[in-house]
Amino acid sequence: MRKLQKKLSKYLSITVVPFLIYVVMRLLWFTYRKDYIFKDKLPTSNSIALSWHGELFISPQVYRKFYPNASTYAIISQHLDGEIIAKVLSKFNILPIRGSSSKRAVGVLIEALKISKANNSILISPDGPRGPRHSMSDGAIILAQKNNLPLFCVNFRVENDRFWQLKSWDKFVIPKPFSKLKITTQTIELKNIPLEDAKELLKTKMTQFSLQ
Repeated sequence: MRKLQKKLSKYLSITVVPFLIYVVMRLLWFTYRKDYIFKDKLPTSNSIALSWHGELFISPQVYRKFYPNASTYAIISQHLDGEIIAKVLSKFNILPIRGSSSKRAVGVLIEALKISKANNSILISPDGPRGPRHSMSDGAIILAQKNNLPLFCVNFRVENDRFWQLKSWDKFVIPKPFSKLKITTQTIELKNIPLEDAKELLKTKMTQFSLQ
């Protein structure tokens, strides 16, 4: 009986739950008032798109607003929560590359390098899948520098603290209905910058437009 309950619970988690999350995301999205701040010109070709893990309720929707038809993949962990995220992103026509900085890291990086070289964009949460929050992993910068691609960063803040924030490691943010969002995009080039310097620069640029 317990095995059956466990299978049923997992089935619901990877079928019903992602659909419900997607519906809520879209319904709330259309209630928000959005103020877009473009710090740079948007990339005109494929890119490495970045947002913090705690901002994934909004960032895929921003990305698809500007790139509705772009061939796009996302690096997603192999955990159950990663499976849920993969199913949600599939509703936005974003395909998964399964793995993380801790599991199958080298294989994922090689696969992502090949995919991005074939004119596909890659979405990454550099502090995922387990944090620490707003930490910067190597992968996004390596991908951008190896394939000479821009980093397209999407971050946001919510006016008047009108949001729910989960008690998770990433402090996941869900803006309340009819909130006003200040959504900032940046296009960042990190050519010929040493890895650690690039990580620090990118973290600084992203956190200044995010909820702390």
